[in-house]
Amino acid sequence: MFFDTAKIYVKAGNGGNGSVSFHREKYVAAGGPDGGDGGRGGDIIFEIDESISTLIDFRYKRKYVAENGGDGKAGRGFGKDAEPLVIKVPAGTLIRDAESGRLMADMTPPNDRVVLLKGGNGGWGNTHFATPTRQVPRFAKSGLKGAEKELRLELKLIADVGLIGFPNVGKSTLLSVVTAAKPKIANYHFTTLEPNLGVVMQGKDASSSFVMADIPGLIEGASEGVGLGHEFLKHVERTRLLIHVVDVSSIEGRDPIDDFDKINAELENYDPVLATRQQIVAANKTDIIQNQEAYKAFLDEMDKRGYTVFEISAATRGGVDALIAHTAKVLATIPPIEAYEAEPEYIEIEDATLFTVRNENGVYVVEGDWVEYLVSSVNLADDESFNYFQRTLRKKGVIDALEEKGIQEGDTVRLYEIEFDYVR
Repeated sequence: MFFDTAKIYVKAGNGGNGSVSFHREKYVAAGGPDGGDGGRGGDIIFEIDESISTLIDFRYKRKYVAENGGDGKAGRGFGKDAEPLVIKVPAGTLIRDAESGRLMADMTPPNDRVVLLKGGNGGWGNTHFATPTRQVPRFAKSGLKGAEKELRLELKLIADVGLIGFPNVGKSTLLSVVTAAKPKIANYHFTTLEPNLGVVMQGKDASSSFVMADIPGLIEGASEGVGLGHEFLKHVERTRLLIHVVDVSSIEGRDPIDDFDKINAELENYDPVLATRQQIVAANKTDIIQNQEAYKAFLDEMDKRGYTVFEISAATRGGVDALIAHTAKVLATIPPIEAYEAEPEYIEIEDATLFTVRNENGVYVVEGDWVEYLVSSVNLADDESFNYFQRTLRKKGVIDALEEKGIQEGDTVRLYEIEFDYVR
């Protein structure tokens, strides 16, 4: 089964906590603070693995959490930095923020390795808090939390040439005779239910080889999602050149001109830029033509529109070599499709002092990222640390905000794990 979308949760490691420690040595009465800093949490890294062609692995594992940094140690011992967590994905994978849809990375060569989420920095040990007036700091800082996100992965195949056309026009047969790919082939519609890739080799010169993709047959309404149209059309987006395979045999009573126009209309409706992609027309099944007039009308119409048409029979390989030689020649003149640019994350207000205050059944609850960090960093049993805690709340405007909410003497204030009675 071919999997081209997945949703996963990823979290970078938290930074290690700083250490509270004091130097102890024989004959040294007051060695001073020597608590070391915590180590950095592990990053989340995405990396291309050429041996992977689908996102099926993410069907079975959907949670990825990097290791936390080590805690600081006595004797100015630094905590160990955690190793990054490397997640392997196939080339062509788009990584989006599941909530906003923002594109965070396009895993397309040469973009082979991306640090997507940073691990949290380690907290400072009490060594950093020693001053001439605070010679015995009994507190340290906790490590910062690692970033976390729910991600949506989307695979858009990377191929130089895409084969497009209605179902059962011979795309899979053409792919099978020009590459080593072994797609399922049968004489009924929708034999191909997933994209197939193959490498076309031109003689002994590997530099002139190219990748061809057999895109499952499109139908009318595909651009609106009919017949899994969106799932198929997105794999055409990265191709540099399209070979439009048309069944000109009229064996099914179809009009080749009408088929050609309908497929191009679906490309236009899905993505106007995609509709401008250069096309080579492959008139297939010329060995079993049933309506010569319809065939001649098709050739005349394509000539009027300026398309290069190759008359082929994929089943007998008639005319295929000329088609492939021309395709390689055209590709040499077309620059590679550029990778999608990651979209910046726009934050309307970026202020480290942001917090909220709400009255919850008579308890005043204060929340905010920096508030949580402050609570985890102080030692309330230590007078100096507690004084620092109080000064920070007043400096950041928490006390003023509580008074604006109508707090009274003796009311309870809750800051995450800490509760205390308000005293003016």
